[in-house]
Amino acid sequence: MKKILILTASFGEGHNSAARGIRDALGQVAPDAAVECRDLFAEAFGRVNEIARRAYLVGINRAPRVWSAIYSWIDQRPDFRHGLRWFSRVRQRLSAIVGRDRPDVIVSVYPPYAHLLDELYGPANASKPRRVVCVTDSITINSIWYRCSADYFLLANEQTAEVLVSAGIDWALIRVFGFPVSPRFAALAGKQIRPSGPPWRILQMINAGQSSASELARWLARIPNTELTVTVGRDENVQRAVESIRDASAQKFTVIGWTTELPQLLASHHVLVSKAGGATVQEAIAAACPMIINQVVPGQEEGNAQLITQTNSGTVALSNDEVIAALTRAFADDGKLLQEWSENIAKISRPAASHEIANFLLEL
Repeated sequence: MKKILILTASFGEGHNSAARGIRDALGQVAPDAAVECRDLFAEAFGRVNEIARRAYLVGINRAPRVWSAIYSWIDQRPDFRHGLRWFSRVRQRLSAIVGRDRPDVIVSVYPPYAHLLDELYGPANASKPRRVVCVTDSITINSIWYRCSADYFLLANEQTAEVLVSAGIDWALIRVFGFPVSPRFAALAGKQIRPSGPPWRILQMINAGQSSASELARWLARIPNTELTVTVGRDENVQRAVESIRDASAQKFTVIGWTTELPQLLASHHVLVSKAGGATVQEAIAAACPMIINQVVPGQEEGNAQLITQTNSGTVALSNDEVIAALTRAFADDGKLLQEWSENIAKISRPAASHEIANFLLEL
């Protein structure tokens, strides 16, 4: 029986999203495999970890320049081991799990784990357990992701592969499967659930810490010949604010709290308006839903935005006025620009990536 350990953390939804995608695909492809998904930082530090997670969200949303400086400082570190001394609890827990369960494969979707494995067991050398790093960002990749040893690096796209090769990573260690989104995206692929024409369906996704984004809904609801859906996650204050805007709006719209129906929502809307988070951008690509990016966190999210603009799969609009102008252009001439975006994003869509990754891990 194959044993696979997936290591994640809650600092950015992309890590957990990738971990869940791989776990769920393995459950479908090999139901007899022993698959465990663990957040050792949450397990080791408990409430302290939650405080740190919230501070991270506040930092990237309210002090992006400060976060940019921290991100650059991490990227330029000559040696990450000195900084990892603070995570001795995680190291000890990881050592105990590997010693007890003896997994065949360890998949790291959060970069510090690969460095902790190097400390515990030395460089990866194709012996058990096989060590795989699944990179959840695109193009602007912090060096902490790849300045470690691994049997393989799994990447979302060729553009990111070129970055790692330029940094000195051997092509033989790289596999480009796409981002491991939920297998539900693959199940929806090819089904025509998105209307071919107007009214244009706009999906606004408000991520954690994006409280100021609620005001944009007021302006989106005023665009003629459209239907608006706003997701607000678990933030009750944001939900109340958006519901208040909806109740006062002449053109009503749908407000959704925390939901597991994101694959269906993306597949049934014409365009997504949201921040350039790793999971958000990759899920939009998997659903072939063009994207207007209205926030870019310096560092890790810059590459995600570049992926959308370089492939002409949407655009970046960092103010409410720019978002409305971008949507107006997209819907003009019977949605000519929107159709162009849709065709381009479909070309880079890999909704079955998690299944491909699952099969790859099982073959190691």
